Amino acid sequence: MTDETLRLDDMTWTEVEAALEDGTRTAVVAVGSIEQHGPHLPLRMDTIAGEAVTERIAAKLGDALAAPPIQPGCSGHHMSFPGTITIPPETLMDLIESYCRSLDEHGFECIALVPTHGGNFGPVNTVAPELARELDATIVTLADLEENMALMNEGMAEAGVDYEEPSIHAGAAETAVVLAVEEGLVRTDALEPGAEGEISAARMINGGFEAVTENGVLGDPREGTAEAGEAIVERMASAYADQIEAARDLD
Repeated sequence: MTDETLRLDDMTWTEVEAALEDGTRTAVVAVGSIEQHGPHLPLRMDTIAGEAVTERIAAKLGDALAAPPIQPGCSGHHMSFPGTITIPPETLMDLIESYCRSLDEHGFECIALVPTHGGNFGPVNTVAPELARELDATIVTLADLEENMALMNEGMAEAGVDYEEPSIHAGAAETAVVLAVEEGLVRTDALEPGAEGEISAARMINGGFEAVTENGVLGDPREGTAEAGEAIVERMASAYADQIEAARDLD
């Protein structure tokens, strides 16, 4: 399978049919969002990251396709920032279920769910067990938020960036990913630091994201580099591809 055929939605139905007949067995699904990411990153930042990681995972597996990302996500805590679009957790879980049922019906033997927005991790982990019981396909969830952030910080360190973020949103790590994937979407003239250090989850939930940061940023996006973004995508894709392979081997 070549890089040109890794995106499911870029293919025709006959090409998908042929890929399945030739041994493609896994669909990798990003679960992204449409929400504010400070004054310098586009609203679809989480989706951009999800697409980059899932395509890289599919390439590493060699017998997989990157399905279209699911968006919007559960972003109610960002709604004070214009442009954010949010859906209830129940709606997101319904969308995930419909995606998985469709892919299962077409013959994909494994479906991997990769949330790239913190508010989506809970719904993914909630709906996955029921899907695993009901569908023929193996359902793999890459939905450990602490692991997700650790992999991003590890990628930053690997690229020589001496800056670690305890909470990741629109700061150095996410800015780095967009610089690596779609550099032109970063408003470099609008880079500005936001809230530093640990944030109170209770304060954020009760008061919204504006209660912890005025500009929607956590950390300092000026620390991000394209090299760090590439290292982040590679580290995440490698770790997740290994976990998918391990889950498939159990079946």
